[in-house]
Amino acid sequence: MIPALPILLVTTFAGLSGLHVYWACGGTWGKAAAVPAWKGRAAFAPSPFATGMVALGLAGCAIVVAALAGWLLLPVGGGSIRGLGYALALLFLARAIGDFRLVGFFKRLRGTRFATLDTLVYSPLCLGLSLGVFWLLHVRRA
Repeated sequence: MIPALPILLVTTFAGLSGLHVYWACGGTWGKAAAVPAWKGRAAFAPSPFATGMVALGLAGCAIVVAALAGWLLLPVGGGSIRGLGYALALLFLARAIGDFRLVGFFKRLRGTRFATLDTLVYSPLCLGLSLGVFWLLHVRRA
């Protein structure tokens, strides 16, 4: 039987990767709410290349989780995969905590569409992904 946690993690990372591919290819659904706003304007405008790189990174996250779950054999040692898993978990924990300005649980800027979604969806999702990867690292030895 395949445990539910790795399935949920891989599916989430793959889905987020696919959404970023959609945006990189010119899709607009949800894009306006995915970037922090500052003084009524987007705080930054990610290029299609940068968005594509995020998509690749998220796909890589799915691969690392699949390897941690024992579903993939990668041409690197198990210690390297575990190290990547810890890096991944810490990265998403840092994203959940935020920059203390525009993103994360401790952001100062509030009241925008992004800030509301970040508080209710994005930051909790990042925290959940982080905790899920940490859990997987301690339940299953890669």
